[in-house]
Amino acid sequence: MEEKINLARIKKFGHNFEISIDPDTALEYKKGKVADLREVLLANNVFTDAKKGLIASEEKLEEAFKTTDVNVIADYILKYGEIQSTSEHRSAEREQAKKKLIQIIHKQAVDPKTGFPHPPNRIEAALEQGKINLDYNRTVEEQFEEIISKLRPIIPIKIEQKRMTLTIPAEYIGKIYQWVKNNAKILNENWTNSGEWEVKVEVPAGFQQEFIDHLNSLTHGNTVVENE
Repeated sequence: MEEKINLARIKKFGHNFEISIDPDTALEYKKGKVADLREVLLANNVFTDAKKGLIASEEKLEEAFKTTDVNVIADYILKYGEIQSTSEHRSAEREQAKKKLIQIIHKQAVDPKTGFPHPPNRIEAALEQGKINLDYNRTVEEQFEEIISKLRPIIPIKIEQKRMTLTIPAEYIGKIYQWVKNNAKILNENWTNSGEWEVKVEVPAGFQQEFIDHLNSLTHGNTVVENE
């Protein structure tokens, strides 16, 4: 059986240039989450045809990249070239995107009959029932509204925002200020004479209870929450 080689490649000056890679770490490197090329490269060469073991000549490298340094060239190919993925890797990425979609729907949407979010397994079943699939060439966020539109005939669903006013004791503000900013839209805020932080926020309805529970966990139940 022929051994599978995962590649990143680019075409310059009419020539193909390829490097042998680990596809998972290559994608992480491209995103800036892995810094060490040694974790990415499976061979310290630049090839014109990796499957045949044909190594690019120094002349071709110099012409195309103005250098023969493998690390510099590999960095360029990873950032600007094509990273091949195995079918297993593509399948894992698609499953991850589907889970992300379900989690976003669970957080941002509610059942208008009950006011509560749909359980993730109910959302997944509705997607399957409606044969609603992601376009994997676009982000989950870009498709969110159209997917919600397709879901509406299958399950009662509503995108809703909830507003709350929080009063947080002074001793917890330093600990949770950034967390609140990252997880809610701040509408207005002020500090009382006793140093408490009074802040009006807006969160997705499906995320409201999780938001309150986590806030109370961080402040040991000392946050006062007033729902509008």
